[in-house]
Amino acid sequence: MSGLRVIIAGGGTGGHIFPAVSIGKALQRLYPGTELLFVGALGKMEMEKVPQAGFEVVGLDIAGFNRSSIWKNITLPIKLFKSRMRAREIIKEFKPDAIVGVGGYASFPILYSGQALGIPTLIQEQNSYAGRSNKLLARKARAICVASKGMERFFPAQKIFFTGNPVRSNIAKMNKTQEQGRLHFGLKADLSTVLIVGGSLGAKSINEAVNEHIETILKEGVQVIWQTGTAYLQTAVERVKGREENVKVVDFIPEMEYAYAAADVVISRAGALAIAELCIAAKPVIFVPYPYAAENHQESNAMELVSHNAAMMVKDSDVKTELPGKLKVLLHDATMRAVMTKNLKARAITDADERIAEKVREIAGVN
Repeated sequence: MSGLRVIIAGGGTGGHIFPAVSIGKALQRLYPGTELLFVGALGKMEMEKVPQAGFEVVGLDIAGFNRSSIWKNITLPIKLFKSRMRAREIIKEFKPDAIVGVGGYASFPILYSGQALGIPTLIQEQNSYAGRSNKLLARKARAICVASKGMERFFPAQKIFFTGNPVRSNIAKMNKTQEQGRLHFGLKADLSTVLIVGGSLGAKSINEAVNEHIETILKEGVQVIWQTGTAYLQTAVERVKGREENVKVVDFIPEMEYAYAAADVVISRAGALAIAELCIAAKPVIFVPYPYAAENHQESNAMELVSHNAAMMVKDSDVKTELPGKLKVLLHDATMRAVMTKNLKARAITDADERIAEKVREIAGVN
């Protein structure tokens, strides 16, 4: 089959970009000749990461609603209007058979404009709690691909398809050994390892908690991979001077399969991509949900796993006081870790990208 033309819109963080790229690659793998155009937000990660993956991307001058500083939203109505006008231009120029929205700033204006122009649209809802934008777009969407059960409370049941969340192919395959993972980071092969990640941009509260308690953590007889994000990197590097043998500080981890392989326990934000990857890696995890995510969806994501004995959770506001104690409990309770591993494995989905690609072709009506 050839001739399928698809726009994939969204971005802002790795949690949106990596699934978008995975879906694009699956479309071209399953349906040779597929032409793709990615649409993101100017100044965001996708404008760099999508071309690195080999795809064309165009940017909209758009931003999301700022929940922590209301005055920064003054120009938002103007940006929304301009982005919708530009979105219509992009659609009319590219002439897609279907449009996929993966979430993020650029997703809404492209899908909204596409629906107004009669283009079939697919929503890839990554979270267990749907945001207002996707609930609005669902009215005219042809399909809604989800990763959580019970999404009928947000979307029309007949439009919902359970696909899971797409992950990077190197994670889906996960063929690295623990020894290979630890060697990759220059760590000891026989020492328990804690992986600390705050998403692709880092996490301020997690970084500050680790900064404050690094000695307490190391006293548990572990070594640490600490992914800080760019903004906190130098602070962390200074903090662990003299401890570099047991604490590896990095701003970003492009090859996460090595990090997951190395780890015995993970401390992580609760973004949908992180959860999808951790289910495949099946590593016991303590989630620290980002409290300013839309509709507090990260806490909802985390609680879905906590309620199935697949994870622990610490609220962002409590991370400095509670994280060291919960980490100690998890590190010393082999039974708890084994239960988490089993329950995470049961939720793993490795072919979500192809499931979504097949649904895109179906709604596009191209044979």
